[in-house]
Amino acid sequence: MTIFASCFESTFGRRVRRPFSVAFATIAMLTVAASAEAGVLMQGFYWDVPSPAAGNSAAPWWWDNLSLKANEIKLAGFTAVWIPPVNKGAAGGYSMGYDPFDDYDMGSKDQLFTFPTRFGNREQLQKSVAMMRANGLDVYVDMVLNHRNGDPGNYSFQYRNAYGANGQGRFQKGTFDFHPNVPQDPNVPNDDSQFGRDIAHINGARPQGYSVSYMFDGLQKSGDWMTKALDIQGYRFDYVKGISTDFLRGYLGYGAMAGKFSVGEYYDGNLGAVSNWVSNGMQNRSSAFDFPLRDELKSMCNSGGFYDMSRLDHAGLAGINPGGAVTWVENHDTDRDSAITQNKMLAYAYILTSEGYPCVFYKDWATDGYNLKDRINNLVWIHEKLAAGGNQQRWKDGDVFAYERTGGARLLVGLSDNGSSERTITVQTGFGANVQLHDFTGNKPDIFTNGSGQVTITIPRNNAGNGYVAYSRLYNGDGTFATPQLAVTQEFAGADDLDIKPADTTQDVTVGRIYVQEGKPITGSLFYTTTSWTPSTRIRVDLLGTTGAVVTGRDYYSNTAQGATFTATASQNGWYTMRMRTYSTPAANPRPQYWLRTTYTAPQK
Repeated sequence: MTIFASCFESTFGRRVRRPFSVAFATIAMLTVAASAEAGVLMQGFYWDVPSPAAGNSAAPWWWDNLSLKANEIKLAGFTAVWIPPVNKGAAGGYSMGYDPFDDYDMGSKDQLFTFPTRFGNREQLQKSVAMMRANGLDVYVDMVLNHRNGDPGNYSFQYRNAYGANGQGRFQKGTFDFHPNVPQDPNVPNDDSQFGRDIAHINGARPQGYSVSYMFDGLQKSGDWMTKALDIQGYRFDYVKGISTDFLRGYLGYGAMAGKFSVGEYYDGNLGAVSNWVSNGMQNRSSAFDFPLRDELKSMCNSGGFYDMSRLDHAGLAGINPGGAVTWVENHDTDRDSAITQNKMLAYAYILTSEGYPCVFYKDWATDGYNLKDRINNLVWIHEKLAAGGNQQRWKDGDVFAYERTGGARLLVGLSDNGSSERTITVQTGFGANVQLHDFTGNKPDIFTNGSGQVTITIPRNNAGNGYVAYSRLYNGDGTFATPQLAVTQEFAGADDLDIKPADTTQDVTVGRIYVQEGKPITGSLFYTTTSWTPSTRIRVDLLGTTGAVVTGRDYYSNTAQGATFTATASQNGWYTMRMRTYSTPAANPRPQYWLRTTYTAPQK
């Protein structure tokens, strides 16, 4: 689809909200600060992001790009980033991750003609997550659980192990792990999957002694492994129409996944179907992307002023279940095949001032995309600092919809799709009598409510999506966003059939590297198998500094407490390496399996 630059308003031609250091100094402060309904998600990628693995040698690795932008994203007011699928896809370095192959390869095995994924290797991924957490951002991973790709045509999935041996990796799969070779699972919303080998989550092969199916068990364990390896806070589930809700609820209660955020891609404009999936199928354990609302927003933006704006009153899933709705304007799929081609900022003005959990598309925001950053950042600020409580409709007709957020200091929003002229309306508000109101979009001057709490507002004509205002009391809070520097706890599991080698007597094993800020503590905790160990058997773990010298270490024996720690303080920013070796291991357990848990803090920049 051809998308014209003018459709995305690359030339603004309007007043924008001034920097806080200037704007706040020029207005009187009130005694009541606004309380906000916190949370704005960024979809941190788009389709076919450039990559060295996909033939663009000049492009940065995507995980490094997110590391570099983490501080800017947080300072703009975003609270979470949704990252693309992390597992190796069947298309190797060209894959966007939606053709998943190996559940235990996050760019850490030489498979499918590449070591890294399109986005980078496991080390870069872990660093990226650590840097986003160091800036106070939550990280959600895109999970593709409906299907697998990359078998040679016989439903046989064979993976490499830590030593590169094919067919020896963990969680191999076969014929009876997939539909239609076994009966369809219960409570699958739509079994018409055309994306790959359709996983039988519940009815997959059930080996003797298993209380759940092999696939159910294996997917839970691999999800737990990935969650611990990265230290993430939530998940976006791809194509949930093809996944049994019985399985998905169980999955979200297992191990490290328990209690974490979840949003499902129930790709359907039918409000009843999406609402039913959230409330009944998932029993409110997961939210859903608000496709019904997005359909309305696309119609509003693309209709050239002939959309009925009254339809926005409590539209979509957010209109009936705001706590279960993730609202959005564009994503990696719609940007390619059903994009909003004009007035896109009007849609962002709605989702970033209304109810629901809004999601901003990276390509709309970034300077290396459509560069709507300044205006989106303005609306993110309004969402985080001013928007709270429910929506109360204040005006609606064919051209204008106005509503008031009733929580905190209150927020009055007016939207117009009239591209020919401004609209002036008088509405009742909950601000009270004779209160000065400021339009925090920068589009219109300050106004006052009258003695009855009514106010007359003028909404700009909808020139390239500019038909919106957002009024509230003068703001006396902190206009900036804090960047709490959070530590991560990332786990490195070593075993013959994983991507990291087990402990060995014949060689030093490099377990992994972590990227740490100067002056911050590093803690390691080791858990390991001691089957058949003698009193002289031990594992030695060393932490190497940025120069390669040993900083600290510890010996672990059979009588050492599981999870015993070693600690150090980073002497400078950079990579710290964990190295391991065993001594006097018995023939019955020559290469012990282990789980090395590391806690550290990455730099913010």
